[in-house]
Amino acid sequence: MLVKHNNNSISNLTSAGQLAQGKMTLISSQTASGSASISFTTGIDSTYPIYRFEFINCNPSSDGINFTFNLSTDGGSNYNVTKTSTFFETYHDEANTATSLNYKTSTDLAQSTAYQPLSAPQGNGADEGLSGYLHLFNPSSTTFVKHFIARISSYNSANYAGEQNIAGYGNTTSSINAVDFKFASGNIDSGTIKLYGIKGD
Repeated sequence: MLVKHNNNSISNLTSAGQLAQGKMTLISSQTASGSASISFTTGIDSTYPIYRFEFINCNPSSDGINFTFNLSTDGGSNYNVTKTSTFFETYHDEANTATSLNYKTSTDLAQSTAYQPLSAPQGNGADEGLSGYLHLFNPSSTTFVKHFIARISSYNSANYAGEQNIAGYGNTTSSINAVDFKFASGNIDSGTIKLYGIKGD
C-alpha cells in the first residue's frame, strides 16, 4: 500500500513530472574524448542547495586506474581543498570465485588535498566503462564544511563487478565553485558527465 502525504506519493517525488517542474535541473553536460580531465567551472553557485554529477560510461585510456575528483574555491585555478572521507566497496568476479564487502583504507582521505578516488581500479576495455553519481551539498555556504556522497558501479580491471560508496567533506568554509574529474593517470578516453541542480523543497 502506498502511503500519501499532502497529495504527494513516494512515486511522485521521483516521477518525470516532478523533475520537469524543476526538482532536478540539467545545468551542463560534457563528453570526453581522450580528455585529461573534465572540469565544471561554471554553474556551481548558490542557486541550488544540492548539485548532482552523473557519470555515464566513463572509460580510461590506461588499465587499472581509479576515477577521482577534487574541489576548488578559486574557480578552478587550483583543485586542492582539504578533504576527509570514507570508502567501502562490494565486488564479485565473472568467474564466480571471489566476493567481498570491505572498507578500503587505501582510498580514504584524512585531511588531505589529494584527489579523492571514486572507483576501484577501472578496466580500459571498450566495454568496461564506469557509471554512477556524486552529490555535493550546499557548496556556496560560507559557514559549513562541504559534504559529498558518491556511488559508483565499475568494471574492475580484473573482471570484477564492483560498487563503490564514498562519503566525506571538503574541510573549508569558503565557497566551492568548481569541480574536476579525472583518472589517476592517463586520459578519460570516453564518457559523459552531467551536472544537475536539485531544489531542497
